[in-house]
Amino acid sequence: MRASLPWRHLLLALSVIVVWGTNFVVIKSALGQFPPLLFAALRFTFVLLPAVFLLKRPDVPWRQLAAYGLLIGVGQFGILYTAMNGQISPGLASVVMQSQVLFTILFSVWLEGERLRALQVTAIALAVGGIGVIAWHTDGDTTALGLGMALAAALSWAGGNFVAKRSGKVNMLAYVVWASMFCLPPLFALSLLIEGWDAIDYALRHADTAGWTGVLWQTVGNTLFGYVGWGWLLARHPSATIAPLALLIPIVGLASAVWWLDEPMPAWKVAAATLVVGGVALNMLWPRMKARMG
Repeated sequence: MRASLPWRHLLLALSVIVVWGTNFVVIKSALGQFPPLLFAALRFTFVLLPAVFLLKRPDVPWRQLAAYGLLIGVGQFGILYTAMNGQISPGLASVVMQSQVLFTILFSVWLEGERLRALQVTAIALAVGGIGVIAWHTDGDTTALGLGMALAAALSWAGGNFVAKRSGKVNMLAYVVWASMFCLPPLFALSLLIEGWDAIDYALRHADTAGWTGVLWQTVGNTLFGYVGWGWLLARHPSATIAPLALLIPIVGLASAVWWLDEPMPAWKVAAATLVVGGVALNMLWPRMKARMG
């Protein structure tokens, strides 16, 4: 972390990290009141409204907004929420989702012809080792299905990142808001088809303040505050200064799951998290360290 980062900016960065890190226990709590696909649909409804009337549509093709909305809204969060509805623990979900960084590397190699460096191979191997540790210890809290779904969600997240990258420099908050309109029809349709009207009606009628607070945390906190705050920091500091701070997100995710939900933290889970986060950190930090040493 560079000393040039003022303490107020560091405080903002840490605030965003806490919001994003604790997001997983908030999801788990809200899933006690909303079916997962309905929960995802409500999240993006409040992301879209009323912000779509306040933010100018990004100057990108509609197909890119549609692709991003489907990959992030349905692919990432629709699958992640479904996985967290009894198939994977919040702490492990926060760790497995970090594999999106490594999927993004593979997308760049596959679709853009970038060369895979030895460092990146090592980083991917570490992360795969961590995922392997989790797969070896699947139990009642985290199933093989849940792990597979979390990986699929991370893959969709990486795909969304790749689409956003190809869109060029845009206002990411406006991009996310306008893209949200494309994930709402399939999310509501899937919720009706899979979860059924009775479950939807019951949830909307009986959800209490805590449940709706979870929805607002996803929209106002996780999306609006998170994207605005992170984007503001990236506009004022090099990405090499800000991006490594994101490595704290799974640490906050694990800690909040232990503190809030009493999620067990055996040695194998710590080892898995260390391998996954270590792989992401190696890919993110080593080029910067090598440049300094050179």
